[in-house]
Amino acid sequence: MSNVITKTKEQEPELFSDLPVDKTGILPSTRYQGSKYKIIKWIDYYTKDLKFDSVLDAFGGTGCVGYMFKKNGKQVFYNDLLKFNYYVGLALIENSNTFLEEGDIDFILRKHANIKYPSFIYDTFHDIYFTDEENRWLDFIITNIGQMENKYKQALAYYALFQACIIKRPYNLFHRKNLYIRTAEVERSFGNKKTWDTPFEEHFRKFADEANSAVFDNKKQNQAFYSDVFDLDTRTDLVYIDTPYISAKGVGVNYFDFYHFLEGVVFYEQWEKLIDEDSKHKRIKNGSNEWCNKGKIHRAFEKLFAKFRGSILVVSYRDDGMPKITELVKMLEKHKESIEVKKLDYKYVLSNGNSKEVLIIAR
Repeated sequence: MSNVITKTKEQEPELFSDLPVDKTGILPSTRYQGSKYKIIKWIDYYTKDLKFDSVLDAFGGTGCVGYMFKKNGKQVFYNDLLKFNYYVGLALIENSNTFLEEGDIDFILRKHANIKYPSFIYDTFHDIYFTDEENRWLDFIITNIGQMENKYKQALAYYALFQACIIKRPYNLFHRKNLYIRTAEVERSFGNKKTWDTPFEEHFRKFADEANSAVFDNKKQNQAFYSDVFDLDTRTDLVYIDTPYISAKGVGVNYFDFYHFLEGVVFYEQWEKLIDEDSKHKRIKNGSNEWCNKGKIHRAFEKLFAKFRGSILVVSYRDDGMPKITELVKMLEKHKESIEVKKLDYKYVLSNGNSKEVLIIAR
C-alpha cells in the first residue's frame, strides 16, 4: 500500500475556541483530565470534510468529541469502559429531548419520609475527599437519583452530580486523600477556595442547568454503550480513538484511579464490596488495563486498528506517547492507504512536558 504522511504544525488561535453556539445545544464545560474540550475546534477542522455519516467515539470520556459530531449532524455511538462516563454519554449523546424539570431537581434535593437513606459515604470516607456534612448530602442525593425511573433524567442528574463533585476537589481528581488542602487555614494565592466552599446544592443546580442546555435532537438515532471496546459489535463510517495516554517513560494515565469515586457513585449499592481496603483513599479495586500497560499497549493498538479497519480511523494522540507516532503509522499502513499526521502545540493543565497534540487520520 502507498502511504501519504503529512506533518503540519498549526496553531491558529480560532481553533482553540468552542464550537459556535446556536439554538440546538450548548457544549458543557468540563474539568476531566485529558479532555479534548479546549481543542475541539481543531479536531472539527480536520474531520469536518471527511466523508462519513456515522461515528463511533470508542473511548468517549467527557463526550465532548462525540457531542461535536452530534452537532455536525452525524449518527453518534458513544462508548466508555467506565460506567459513570456511560451516563455522561447517555445524557449528552443518546438523549435528544428529555430535560431535568424543576420538579425533578426539587425531588433530588430534599429528603423524603418514605425513603430510607443509607450513610455509606459518611461512614466510609471521613476526612478523605469531602467534609462530613458533604458526605451526608451525597448519601441522600445519590439515593434520590437512584429512585428516578426515566433513564435520561437520571443520567442528567448524575452528570450534574459528577461535575459538582469534581469542582469541589483539589486538582479535580480523587487520586489521593487530600481534603486538608481545602480545609487548611492558610493564606492562599489562588481562587479555588471559594469554589470548594460553595455548597454542593448550588453547584448541582448550576450543572443541571448546563446539562439541560446541552440537550438537543440532531434527528439521528444516537446511542451510548458501556463496554470494553473489543466487545463492541458496532460498525460505523468513522471511528474516533482517544485511548488513555502512556508517556515515553512507560507511565500510564489510569482514569479508573483518577475517578474511582464517581464510578462508586453509580455502583452505590455494591460500592462497599468494591473498595480496596489497603488504599488510604479507599479506591475501587482495579483490574488489569492493557491501555495503561507498557508491555501490552502495542498489541492493543494492533488489535484495535485491525478490528475497525473497515472504517476511517481518527486517532487523538500526543507526540511523546508510547507507542511512538511512527509505530502507530506502521500499524495503520497494514490497513490504510492514506495516513495524515497533524500536530498542534497544546499543553494540558497538569502536564509537565512540552508534548504536542497529534491527530492521525487514516483512510
